[in-house]
Amino acid sequence: MMQKIQKFGGAMFTPVLLFAFAGVVIGIGTLFTTEVIMGDIAAEGTVWYNCWNVILQGGWTVFNQLPLLFAVALPIGLAKKQNARCCMEVLVAYLTFNYFVNAILTAWGPELGVDFTAEVGNSSGLANIAGIKTLDMGMIGALAISGITIYLHNRFFDTELPDWLGVFSGSTFVYMIAFFVMIPVAVIACFVWPQVQVGMHAFQGFITTTGAFGVFVFIFLERALIPFGLHHLLYAPFYYDNVVVEGGIYAAFAKQLPQIAASTDSLKDLAPYAAYTATGWSKIFGCPGIALAFYFTAKPERKKELLALLIPITLTAILCGVTEPIEFTFLFIAPPLFIVHALLAACLSTCMYLAGVVGVFSGGLIEMSSLNFIPLMASHGMTYLVALGIGLCFTAIYFLVFRFLILKFDFKTPGREDDEAEIEFKSKKQYMESKAEGKTAAEVAVDPDMADKKMILAQNVLDGLGGPDNIVDVTNCATRLRVNVRDETLVAEDKDFKAMGAMGISKNGKAMQVIIGLSVPQVRERFETLL
Repeated sequence: MMQKIQKFGGAMFTPVLLFAFAGVVIGIGTLFTTEVIMGDIAAEGTVWYNCWNVILQGGWTVFNQLPLLFAVALPIGLAKKQNARCCMEVLVAYLTFNYFVNAILTAWGPELGVDFTAEVGNSSGLANIAGIKTLDMGMIGALAISGITIYLHNRFFDTELPDWLGVFSGSTFVYMIAFFVMIPVAVIACFVWPQVQVGMHAFQGFITTTGAFGVFVFIFLERALIPFGLHHLLYAPFYYDNVVVEGGIYAAFAKQLPQIAASTDSLKDLAPYAAYTATGWSKIFGCPGIALAFYFTAKPERKKELLALLIPITLTAILCGVTEPIEFTFLFIAPPLFIVHALLAACLSTCMYLAGVVGVFSGGLIEMSSLNFIPLMASHGMTYLVALGIGLCFTAIYFLVFRFLILKFDFKTPGREDDEAEIEFKSKKQYMESKAEGKTAAEVAVDPDMADKKMILAQNVLDGLGGPDNIVDVTNCATRLRVNVRDETLVAEDKDFKAMGAMGISKNGKAMQVIIGLSVPQVRERFETLL
């Protein structure tokens, strides 16, 4: 079950990778079309406004079509064969489902408790999906339809039909089955989902009244679930679905940017729903404190080489909001430090909330700047100065707490290892020889000095996972290669993966997560080539 959950979480993360660029475009577009910031040049109807509005509307593509995007992206990670064809099948099945819902509610909306004549959005419970007026089932509905279609694809895509029915084989056969399956699914949705919406509105009310306590618990759980690869399942419904606010926090905040930029009222009063996207503060202020603690507690002779490791992974956390490279350097060496990290992250975000600092702060500095600092600095600059002060205080707290615990309990964090192994990316030849497998340079498939470094890393990882015969399937998220294996006892240890150039490995039964970094899509491509 854990394997399936992790695989689902990784697949669901695929479309999230697009949000960073889309957020930058929206942030810049909002800045240049906000009259209170840019002056009369940005007044509606001017050439300046019209040109930038074209770019801004294009930036909304991802957020305006989130359910459709999640539905189509899921097969990339979950389809066992012919992923591209499965994406097409999911697209047509999802559209078919929504057309069925549209027809049912047009005919029997009042009997089902749905006012289908109402305008889309707000509290109507209705949405437009690719131009189809339908129930607003958000990401949950999209994932459910996508999951059903993926199951049908995996089960029936290779079904052999008689020669005279050959034209109906493959994707056509899958869609034929999905077409008839979508009818009862649409009927069930029309009966059940309106009641679910009532419950969701009640849940939203509960969440928004928990205040600082709710922020603390949410941020702590988001960090604590990272080792299991399940944090996407926690935050995705909050950020991109209707759990807290209509359309998800990201879309709601982005749409409200012009109004927020034009007001000097407290951010917490203007956008209270945005309190939960505060996971990025620990990335910007916490990770530097952790890195400093590692550096100042390292052995003197190891500090120079340790610095070469810490600078890029810390900048990755600060700028891009990707923390796995630095977190996985100590997660398995010193688990108590990670719990402390989760607690400090929750405290930091809660302090920001109490100080009135809310907004879309879940990513790194680039995303934060585009959706917060750049468009809102003119009207909320003092709030962000307060945030800077709180953040720097927590950088010092992180440093002092981590330094104390590392020295007190002698945690073998980077640079404090008992062995004298260098912190570097080793070649395939070096790794093989270090494992004493008796292989020579002539037996190495590629020249370590001349070949693609990512291919060498992919070969190392494949060897460390027990070879091609031990691999069941492979997917990836932003920084991790997620692999299910047949025999977990054949998988090398965390130190072996670090020696070969990865940043470590997380093991949960037969579900393995090899921490690669931001180059994981390229490494996965080479990994699959080797398979």
